[in-house]
Amino acid sequence: MSKTALLIIDLFNDFDFEGGDMLRKHTEAIVEPILELKKHFKELDLPVIYCNDNFGQWKDSTEDIIEYVKASKGEHIASQIEPEDEEYFIIKPRHSTFFGTQLDILLRQLNVTKLILTGVATDICILFSANDAYMRDYDIYVPRDCVAAETSKRHESALTIIDKALGIEISPVSEYMSHIQK
Repeated sequence: MSKTALLIIDLFNDFDFEGGDMLRKHTEAIVEPILELKKHFKELDLPVIYCNDNFGQWKDSTEDIIEYVKASKGEHIASQIEPEDEEYFIIKPRHSTFFGTQLDILLRQLNVTKLILTGVATDICILFSANDAYMRDYDIYVPRDCVAAETSKRHESALTIIDKALGIEISPVSEYMSHIQK
């Protein structure tokens, strides 16, 4: 039987780059809806998968990345969204959650055919991941209130591409929550 998986993308972030303070501000607004979504997935015993940048640290582990971020500007967000033992954590080298990772293999082993993409940044990692998931024939949903970018303009532009070019639903998570089933 096919399943839906929740992807939480790049919420472990140091926000130490030009535009990072703006992205952090917008990211703080999406943490609560993502946590509600995560709680719903856990109640249904559906997979929650964190996909996160490696910050160019090729020898780091999941724990190393989390500890690094907890000592950065991203500490407040990281402390709220930390993965639990039964959840998955995939370290990615580039923008897409699929590029250079074992994500597709994991999803197929878990019988996942539907993905909900959450996290940052709408115009970079979310957009590239949505495109790669689309190319792999996954059913995809991107809740507009669970993704963020540095600016509202970049956020809305990316959502328009995701909606119009890929045909992916981008409504608020509250409108989609009842459709998530075990």
